[in-house]
Amino acid sequence: MSSGGGGGDSETTLRYADYIEEKHKSFLEEVQTQRISAVADNPFEDYTDIEVNDAFFGAGYTITSFPSLYDMFGKFMAGLDIDILYTQIFEEVVNSPIVGDLVHAEGALMNDDIETNSYPRIDAGARDLNSVNGSTFIIAKALIEDGRIKALNKFSSQLKYNLIPVTQAVWQSHLEWNKGVIGVYAEIMKFFYASKADIDEINYAMAAKSALWPFTVLDFERAALGALQGATVSKTDVAGASTASKVLSGALSGAAMGSMVGAQIAPATAATETMAATTGGAGWGAAGGAILGIGAALTY
Repeated sequence: MSSGGGGGDSETTLRYADYIEEKHKSFLEEVQTQRISAVADNPFEDYTDIEVNDAFFGAGYTITSFPSLYDMFGKFMAGLDIDILYTQIFEEVVNSPIVGDLVHAEGALMNDDIETNSYPRIDAGARDLNSVNGSTFIIAKALIEDGRIKALNKFSSQLKYNLIPVTQAVWQSHLEWNKGVIGVYAEIMKFFYASKADIDEINYAMAAKSALWPFTVLDFERAALGALQGATVSKTDVAGASTASKVLSGALSGAAMGSMVGAQIAPATAATETMAATTGGAGWGAAGGAILGIGAALTY
């Protein structure tokens, strides 16, 4: 770098002990060798994007292959008449063929009991009283038949009455099932879109890391280049579209800072002045600062 003065311009270069510079130079050469090898070995280029539709629905199907949430709601809820639904369930439960079969079976048991027990006793009693042809005998049989009909009707009514709570439970379960289907369908769709957003972000991040891999390798070389300057700026994740602008801004600011370093250092030994003359002084500082600026601006 140059600075004006009464005795003329002077140029200075910041130097370290020879053994430090030699070690650092060897270190940079090794880093450069490793960087050249690493650039060609991109660990992200073989990444295969995750297909969320295949994972959820199977190959060849997408979310549009299935009814929308509003279609499902219309199928299970729109136009639903709970009174008509209750009437249908009542007919299916209370007046079902099974109930008729049970009543018929109970009637058959009653008939068998009457034919086996009741009628023989009446016939025997009427013969003993010699009243088989009398009205008393006919009335007795009529009373037995009246009792059979009443008992059978009572059994049928009691059976159907006991099935009314079952009808209520089936009706309520049907409504809850309709509601549950819509709720589960909505949760599945919500989970699908949440997963899709996460998986798309991962796919895009891996694509960005693959594209920025050469610059990522340079970021480590930048850290090696600035090893003698102390701690370096930590890296962040993929920078996206703003990376180029950060690189340009870092290069310009780094070049500006590099060109100003020499002006802050007083002339040292003859060796440092000779070094400054052979390396171009301010130009070397600007170039080095630009490289450091680019490295500081890169993120992945």
